[in-house]
Amino acid sequence: MSAPHSDVILERLMSLHPKIIDLTLGRIERLLAALGQPERALPPVIHLAGTNGKGSTLAMIRAAFEAEGKTVHAYTSPHLARFHERIRLAGELISEPDLAEILAECEAANGDQPITYFEITTAAALLAFSREPADICLLEVGLGGRLDATNVIERPELCVISPVSIDHQQYLGETLPEIAAEKAGIIKRGVPCVVGPQQEPALTVIEARAEKLGAPLLAHGHHWHVWEERGRMIYQDETGLLDLPLPNLIGAHQVMNAGAAIAALRHLGISEQAIESGVTHAQWPARLQRLRHGPLVDAAPRAELWLDGGHNAAAGAALAEALGRLPPRPLHMICGMLRTKDIAGYLEPLAPLATTFHGVSIPGEPATLPAEETVSAALKAGMKAATADSVLAAVKDIVGTDPTARILICGSLYLAGKVLQENG
Repeated sequence: MSAPHSDVILERLMSLHPKIIDLTLGRIERLLAALGQPERALPPVIHLAGTNGKGSTLAMIRAAFEAEGKTVHAYTSPHLARFHERIRLAGELISEPDLAEILAECEAANGDQPITYFEITTAAALLAFSREPADICLLEVGLGGRLDATNVIERPELCVISPVSIDHQQYLGETLPEIAAEKAGIIKRGVPCVVGPQQEPALTVIEARAEKLGAPLLAHGHHWHVWEERGRMIYQDETGLLDLPLPNLIGAHQVMNAGAAIAALRHLGISEQAIESGVTHAQWPARLQRLRHGPLVDAAPRAELWLDGGHNAAAGAALAEALGRLPPRPLHMICGMLRTKDIAGYLEPLAPLATTFHGVSIPGEPATLPAEETVSAALKAGMKAATADSVLAAVKDIVGTDPTARILICGSLYLAGKVLQENG
C-alpha cells in the first residue's frame, strides 16, 4: 500500500496541539530524542533570526554557496504555495515521496503526544537533513529565537540576526528590548554572530547576550559597513572593500540584507566571485516580486503587477522606500492582512504613495482581517479606499480606469501565497 500524500499527514499534524504557536523547546527535544537526535548529525549550520530580512539574507547566502559549488540544505517558513518549499534538500525542494516518508516517521515517533505543527515539521526537516550529505545547512527561525523549534542546534557554525523591530508582541514581548532578547536567544557560547542594522535598544541587548556567552560579534556599523554608491553596492570590513552590483532583490533594505549575507560569507571563506553571484542572483518570492504571467497578468496586460508579503511597520517603510525608487507611475494597492498585525503602522509610510486602495479578506485564512476593517484603516490613513471580493476583482476594477497602473498586492505572506497559488 502506498504511503499517504504529505497533505493528508500535514492535516493530521495540525490537530496534535490546541495552539498553532506555543513557544517551548521541551516537546521538540523529546521528539528528536525519539528520532535518534538527528539535529546532532547535520552539516555545519548557519542559524538566522530577525524580524525582517532573514529570508532574503538566507537566499543570498544560499545562492553564494551554490555559486561556489557547494551543496546546501535550507529550512524556511512559512511556505507560499506548497509545504515542500520549506525544506530544500541538497539544493532541491524535497520530493513528495521523501516528505511523506519523513512526516510519517515523525508522526509515528511522536504518537499522540502534544506537539505543534511547526515543531513536528521542523523535526521532519532536521531528520531529512541528517540523512542527506551537504556542505552547509541554513536554518531560518520561525518565530522569535530563544524558544523557537529551530533553536535545538547546540553549536552552529555561525548565527545571523537581521534587523529586529516590533512584531508578534503577543508571543515575544511588547518592547523592542524584550523582542531583541528573544531573537538573541539563538546566540551560542563562543559562536560568531553576524548582526544586521539594529536600533540602539535592540543592539544593546544583542551585545550584552554575546558578551555574556563570549560570542564574537560581526555587527553592522562596527565591524562591517555597506552602502549604495552610483548604482553600485560598496561593502567594507577589516579585510578590505568590495565594489559589487546592486542586489537583484529590490530596495535599500536589500542592500543591508546583502551586507549581512556578505559578512557571513566572508567569515566563512567564500570567494568574492561567488559572493557577487549570490547577491545578484538570489531569488526570494513575494518580496517586491514582479508578476509576469498568469490570470492576474492576463487581466491587466498593460499594467505592472507587484507582490509583497511584508506585514509590519518596518516592512511597510522598506516597501515604501523601494517603491519610491521605481520609475514614476500611479500606484494602486490591493491589501489583505491578518488581524494580529499593526495595520496602521504598516500603512502609514505607504499611504502617501497610493492613488487608490482596495481591501480584501485573505481567502481560507481564519485569522484574516475582514476587508471592511482593512478599508477602515486605509481611510483613517487618508487613502481613497474600497473593498473588493477578491484580488482579481480588484485588479479588474483598477485597470478599468487606469489600464497602465502599477498594482501592488501586499500585506501578508498568506495573501501572497494564495496569489502565487491561484496565479500559477
